[in-house]
Amino acid sequence: MKGTTATAMRVLRQLRHDPRTVGLLLGVPAVLMTLLKFVYEHNHVGFERAGPVLMVIFPLVTMFLVSSIALLRERTTGTLERLLTTPLSRISLLGGYALAFTLLATLQAGIVTALSLGALGLSLSGSTALVVILAAAVALLGLGLGLLASAFAHSEFQVVQFFPATILPQLLLCGLLVPRAHMVGVLHAVSDILPMSYAADGIHHLAAEPGASTAALGDLAIVLAFALGAILLGAFTLKRRTD
Repeated sequence: MKGTTATAMRVLRQLRHDPRTVGLLLGVPAVLMTLLKFVYEHNHVGFERAGPVLMVIFPLVTMFLVSSIALLRERTTGTLERLLTTPLSRISLLGGYALAFTLLATLQAGIVTALSLGALGLSLSGSTALVVILAAAVALLGLGLGLLASAFAHSEFQVVQFFPATILPQLLLCGLLVPRAHMVGVLHAVSDILPMSYAADGIHHLAAEPGASTAALGDLAIVLAFALGAILLGAFTLKRRTD
C-alpha cells in the first residue's frame, strides 16, 4: 500500500509541473462539451443524446494517451528499470498510476458534469454521483488500455498509432453515432465485447432512469471488470525498458 501511495504522489507531483497535460485533462473536455452544445444549438434532442456519452468518452481518450506516453517515457529514460530493482512490485507501481489518474479523472468528470448539467442545460434523471463514478471507471479502463499499448510501443509515435486501433472502433460502435440496437448483426455482436459499449449503455440508463438503476449498476460493474483485467494484463506485460 505504501508503494502504491508513493507512486501516486510521484505521478501527481510530475503532473503538477506539466501544466499542458493538466490543461488537456481538465480543460479540454469542458471546452469540447461547450463546442458540442453550440453544434447542437438548434437541436437540443441531439445534444441530450450525444452529450452524456461524451461525458464518459473523454476520460477514456485522455487517460489512454496520457498514461501510455507517461509509462513509455519512464521505460525509455530508465526510471522504470530503477524502480523495479526496489521492493516496489509491478502491481503497486500500476496501482499508483491507477490511483493518481483516477483522482484526476474524477476531478475531470466533476468539472464536465457540473458544466454540462449547469450552464449547458444537459438533463440526467439518474444519480449525478454515479455519473462521476462511471467516468472514473472508464478512466481506469483508459489507463489499462494505455498500459497495454505502452508495453508494445518503442516510441511515443508508436503509442499514438495504437489509438485508432484500440479506441476509435469502440467510439464508432458504442452507440454514440447510431444506437447499438439499430446496427447490423455482425457489428452489434462486435460491440457486445467492447467495454466502451457498456459505459455508453450505463450513461444512457443514468440519463433516462431515476436514481441508481440496476441496469446502470450492472454496466458499471462490467466496465470495472474490463478495467481491472486490462490493468492486470498490463502488469503482466510490463517491461523494465524499451529494447
